[in-house]
Amino acid sequence: MTPTALDLTRDLIRCPSVTPDNHGALAYLQVVLEGAGFRTERLKFSEAGTPDIDNLYARIGTQGPHLLFAGHTDVVPTGDAAKWRHDPFSAEIADGMVWGRGAVDMKGGIAAFVAAALDYIAKKGAPKGSIGFLITGDEEGPAINGTIKMLQWAEAQGEKFDHCIVGEPTNPNALGDMVKIGRRGSLNGGIVVHGKQGHVGYPHLADNPIPHLLKLLTALTATPLDAGTAHFDASNLEIVTVDVGNKATNVIPAEARARFNIRFNDLWTAETLADELRRRVAEAAPGANFTLSFDPSNAPAFLTAPGPFVDLVAGAIAVETGRQPQLSTTGGTSDARFIASYCPVVEFGLVGQTMHAVDERAAVADIEGLTRIYRRILDAYFG
Repeated sequence: MTPTALDLTRDLIRCPSVTPDNHGALAYLQVVLEGAGFRTERLKFSEAGTPDIDNLYARIGTQGPHLLFAGHTDVVPTGDAAKWRHDPFSAEIADGMVWGRGAVDMKGGIAAFVAAALDYIAKKGAPKGSIGFLITGDEEGPAINGTIKMLQWAEAQGEKFDHCIVGEPTNPNALGDMVKIGRRGSLNGGIVVHGKQGHVGYPHLADNPIPHLLKLLTALTATPLDAGTAHFDASNLEIVTVDVGNKATNVIPAEARARFNIRFNDLWTAETLADELRRRVAEAAPGANFTLSFDPSNAPAFLTAPGPFVDLVAGAIAVETGRQPQLSTTGGTSDARFIASYCPVVEFGLVGQTMHAVDERAAVADIEGLTRIYRRILDAYFG
């Protein structure tokens, strides 16, 4: 008997797959997909200093167009399980909801697109093209040994993707509210100002780094980076830490540090943005001895411009929910940032209000509705 989306959701939640441990979630999906005729590959990747990660790739069909569904079975820790209404890995159903870690982010989304594909194949046979699944166990972790390496592997194998849907929870309030057609980039950086420690009563013998740091931070934040674009809000720099590590009130510290994060739109790359910040601080604090640095890992901004594929997805959502979804680029980062280099990608999944929270839960009706939306997308895409 073909499992329903609710069956799949509950079975996946019962796998306590907190990053980086998979605990059988991918093996379960592999069995289900192979039973429907999918060719599957289990891929384990490793890198020094990071945990080994298990991943799953599956495909039915050998020709294009190839519609890829992507997601992750790993979940964040539960926190204090005693504070949950139900055991976080029991997948209890109560009040019209299925409860458990990953119900929303994003085992319910995976269950919905797998169930939609199984139903399509059972009723129509193999598609006139290909349906693929790229499922990682590393999205909530370092995101080093998951999607990005799977995509590199797939390219080396000659696998081509025409479009992709990521099943992340995108809706703020109700199913059908929002489709993500892009994401802002993310760049982390820091400033260290080197001063000279001394007694506060003899400031001429010291060099206080804090006033220099304040000038530098003002230079970074005083002028907006941009005014936004047609599909993106204005880029935003947030100072997230300011530290001197000074426990004494009569000592001028030797060093002052600050960290910042920038969520940026498609007017910038990480490189051009870093150049702009270097320009801003260059003349901000004459005489200051400081270092401005940027983390090597960052997320690029990307956009899947409105067009036939976006219209197809939005249209399926509108028919099933009666809502015309907002086309958005808000929120944090996701693995779609890696996929965007290989094919156009959008994100659409469940309502995200309880993701990562105690008592994470998804409405059973929403899981069923999401399955119908994905099924309608498959009909339209291969029709």
